Amino acid sequence: MTKGNIFLIPTYLSETNDKRFISPMVTDIIQNLNQFLVENVRTARRFISSLNLNIDIETLQFEVIDKNTSMIQVHQIMKKYQNQDMGLLSEAGLPCLADPGNLAVAFAHQHQMKIISLPGASAIQSAIMCSGFNGQQFVFHGYAPIQKDDLVRFIKNIVSDLQKNGYTQAFMETPYRNMKLLESLIQYLPGNTLLSISADISGENEMIETKTIKEWSKNMINIHKVPAVFCIGNFPE
Repeated sequence: MTKGNIFLIPTYLSETNDKRFISPMVTDIIQNLNQFLVENVRTARRFISSLNLNIDIETLQFEVIDKNTSMIQVHQIMKKYQNQDMGLLSEAGLPCLADPGNLAVAFAHQHQMKIISLPGASAIQSAIMCSGFNGQQFVFHGYAPIQKDDLVRFIKNIVSDLQKNGYTQAFMETPYRNMKLLESLIQYLPGNTLLSISADISGENEMIETKTIKEWSKNMINIHKVPAVFCIGNFPE
């Protein structure tokens, strides 16, 4: 029996985005899919509805794969649909980057399904591009630790790595903890460290700035509940 394809579908980076931010290639694929793997059914339905594709949302099948989904559950979900085409949606941007969609893609590789990546924006890539830092050698650390001791250790380690190899260090936080992270970065990073913050990328309130920690401490910004990516690095000499 022919195996299905799994399409990695980009979504909006900002809540203020609309269908202009999604390519025709993506909308063409969505129009021909009935099964979707998503982090959140409500936001997935809202995204597809916003594209105005004359799709009856009630006829679509949504299966949740999130941070709490085990590989056993993923296998159960995927086996139901592995002979059909499926769309994999992230909550924002590209699937599988700081996103649990990689669980489904891992299954697809193991069961000879074809993985097809569709073009779209990534907040992580955009943040590194706009930072002014080394874009050839960088490390993305995912989400910063929550516990204070772990966070302090994390901050010290990324400074050490930057000093050793010059690789741009990129990371993020759940939006409602952004301010706590920013306060910790200001407290524990050396004053001359360059910190780039990219918030609400492509949105109406986009803010992308690179400053020293000393400058950030004098001009504290409010990015509470605003999706953001943080980078530390060096300007070229």
